[in-house]
Amino acid sequence: MSLQRYREKRDFRLTPEPRGRVARREAKALSFVIQKHAARRLHYDFRLELDGVLLSWAVPKGPSLNPQDKRLAIHVEDHPVEYGGFEGIIPPDQYGSGTVMLWDRGTWAPSGDPVAAYKQGHLKFQLDGEKLKGGWTLVRTHGSKYGGKSGEQAWLLIKENDRFAQHGSNGVVDEAPDSVTTGRNLDQIARDRKHAWHSSRSVAENVRAGALTAGKSGLGRRSATAKRAEPSASPADIEGAKAAAMPATLAPMLATLVDAVPVGDDWLHEIKYDGYRMLCRLERGKARIFSRNGKDWTAALRPIADAAQRLSVKQAWLDGEVTAVDAEGHTSFQVLQNALSDPNRKPLTCFVFDLLYLDGYDLRHVTLTERKRALQQLLEGADPALRYSAHVEGAGADFFKEACRLGLEGAISKRADSLYRAGVRTREWVKVKCGKRQEMVIGGFTDPQRSRKGFGALLLGVYESGELRYSGKVGTGFDDKTLTKLRSMLDKLEQSSSPFSNPPRGFEAKSAHWVKPQLVAEIAFTEWSNDGALRHPSFQGLREDKKATEVVRERPVAESASTTDAPKRASSRPARRAKASKDVASDSVVAGVTLSHPDKQLFPEAKLAKRDLALYYEKVADRILPHLRDRPLSLVRCPDGWNGQCFYQKHADKSVHQAVTRIEVPERNGKAMYFAADSLAALVGLVQWGVTEIHPWGSRAPKLDRPDRLLFDFDPDPGVAWPQIVEAVGLLRTLLEDIELTGFLKTTGGKGLHVVVPVRATLDWDEAKDFTRAVADFLVRTFPDRFIATASKHRRKGRIFIDYLRNAVGATAIAPYALRARANAPVSTPIAWEELAAGDLRFDHFNVRNIPERLSRMRKDPWASFDATKQSVTRAMIKRVGSGLRG
Repeated sequence: MSLQRYREKRDFRLTPEPRGRVARREAKALSFVIQKHAARRLHYDFRLELDGVLLSWAVPKGPSLNPQDKRLAIHVEDHPVEYGGFEGIIPPDQYGSGTVMLWDRGTWAPSGDPVAAYKQGHLKFQLDGEKLKGGWTLVRTHGSKYGGKSGEQAWLLIKENDRFAQHGSNGVVDEAPDSVTTGRNLDQIARDRKHAWHSSRSVAENVRAGALTAGKSGLGRRSATAKRAEPSASPADIEGAKAAAMPATLAPMLATLVDAVPVGDDWLHEIKYDGYRMLCRLERGKARIFSRNGKDWTAALRPIADAAQRLSVKQAWLDGEVTAVDAEGHTSFQVLQNALSDPNRKPLTCFVFDLLYLDGYDLRHVTLTERKRALQQLLEGADPALRYSAHVEGAGADFFKEACRLGLEGAISKRADSLYRAGVRTREWVKVKCGKRQEMVIGGFTDPQRSRKGFGALLLGVYESGELRYSGKVGTGFDDKTLTKLRSMLDKLEQSSSPFSNPPRGFEAKSAHWVKPQLVAEIAFTEWSNDGALRHPSFQGLREDKKATEVVRERPVAESASTTDAPKRASSRPARRAKASKDVASDSVVAGVTLSHPDKQLFPEAKLAKRDLALYYEKVADRILPHLRDRPLSLVRCPDGWNGQCFYQKHADKSVHQAVTRIEVPERNGKAMYFAADSLAALVGLVQWGVTEIHPWGSRAPKLDRPDRLLFDFDPDPGVAWPQIVEAVGLLRTLLEDIELTGFLKTTGGKGLHVVVPVRATLDWDEAKDFTRAVADFLVRTFPDRFIATASKHRRKGRIFIDYLRNAVGATAIAPYALRARANAPVSTPIAWEELAAGDLRFDHFNVRNIPERLSRMRKDPWASFDATKQSVTRAMIKRVGSGLRG
């Protein structure tokens, strides 16, 4: 370990970088830092302390929390340990000139001997930083030195697949762009010359000059996992708090609607209040209150703002719900609406449940438990208009049951260790409602009847796929004052044409007036009808805190999905600031199924996201569903993409979408429930669940013990040429025709071909396997240099394995038109026998992108007669094949 190359590149009379020394020290923990460096090209300098220096790599794209990303890391010269506290400006014409930010810092722990692992080029370690945590690997690539530069070698920086990983994401550098020591961005650092490190000064002098904050250099810093004896509301003492400038704006973290309260002691449960979600910004004795869409409500909520201004705090961001209480002591949206419009209104209350910023420190990377502890101390003795929102730890089912018994709206459940992800709808926060309520867009109204004032009913809708769809009308829940006020607002928005893509017709459209879809109403109802209409709706009030374009139909996610898919702990990944959640965006709904993270890349090399796969199945549903209906399925799930971790699943559980049906299957130890897909919604539900491959049985209910199709899988050795494969399946076709059976051909999406024979369900599984084995054995005996009927890859060399074992109870094969978990999203595709002459159809010849086009230009479906082919395997056929077709 040496600093010779580091010093040779720098003129310390001009650069503020420290000259440093090899500083071997007695320390329990080794430091690491990552410096964001805006030099000729922006990059990230990744540095690990070892043997008195900082081993250093330049990472052009920065680290990624996605284990699938292998970030290039160029090994550069060792740096002094003192460099770990450097944040400032390297002057022009100096090596690495530009702005340097301290982007992350903490401690690291190697796995095994770090010196030996470093020399071998395979270094595994754990990071405990403010942004990066968990397991990582640095591995040296094979080949020459990087770019021909002396000493610079290409390594790869890879995140381990652990609880801190963020699958499908590589955005930590974008979501957490600022300094961990000062909260500044690169531009602010570049403008602030006083924070430059000067090598002519001591460390103490640099601290006094503001080059870094004392105790924050990363050396000797308390471990992020260390426990405190007694938590304090002082932000500097809260684990995870970061010194940072106060954000000018913030978007609220949002909860996902689920169908049941999550279980476990790692969840906190709060009352779901019936009011307006609001954020309060406090600075220099002035409070401003903002709605979830960023509108300033300070004037309308002056008593709440005044109460906040009396808190003993210089700066803060609070998150809560502004409410009004009805005669029974419940928070009521209707009472709140009336109170806001009445100058002599009854007092309002803001239930505060989160603290995001406090006196110079950003708390969004602090766990929820610690944030609420600090919040509770802050609100002690506060004005009654501000009340701390208490919670219960664990016992979620009992909490929810009691909330519903008391007539409350429901419960909000939050992971105790969740971080605050501003503007994101997450499954670390979930909501469960006692009754059904949601926002609806007003697209029209009808004339009043008899003595009714204002209007008769409001015409309502929600957005789906970017279109406003009519969902029914509501005529109850109004008093005369509300009717008159609303009519005045509606008259100003009236237009000649309907805003609905499916406007009401007939009697329901009689005397309808259309309006611009700008107003949002809160509606209570009993249920959704099968055709997407509301049953027994009741108007609760207008919602001025939500944009009409954000209103989509809320569908509860299965609770087991919401909890098992969530990380065991909160990730170190910071919050993404966004205007609205994309999880429920209108373009995330396909066939009535809402896709979470629809833009998640599942085939990144082909730029195919989850939404693309759902839309593909929408286009081919009529082709694939006949081969899936009433058949048990074995599924290959790849939640993080085909090149991520994949696994088989055949037994059903509750976490999949309700459209995916179930089939009871006899097994050795009793009976089990398997998945089935009988509809387009089921296909999309499987995509939402991370299913990449669909493998149906060769039999269908209720005759699961009797196959209705036989399958021959031609699996060639890699050395077998395509013409030999074509000739081989041609031999099987001739053999089948000789015994008066018709076979249909399809690609596998891999390197082989399938010949599928539809049959009447007369054989049992043992008889089916015996017949297909006899056919395979016949071909092996006749052409021993071409075929093999055993799975041994060693013996397969130069030959084709005829796999008949897929004709056994429980065995499956990829469905026609189903995807494969391989590069470029290949599809198992039915083809005509004549197409074999066209060339090599293996691998990804047919894929998600070209199948819809192929189907649109085909004159005839090559499998058009598949279902109409009624043929049986007779005992005479079995005997004839077994005897070598004599006679």
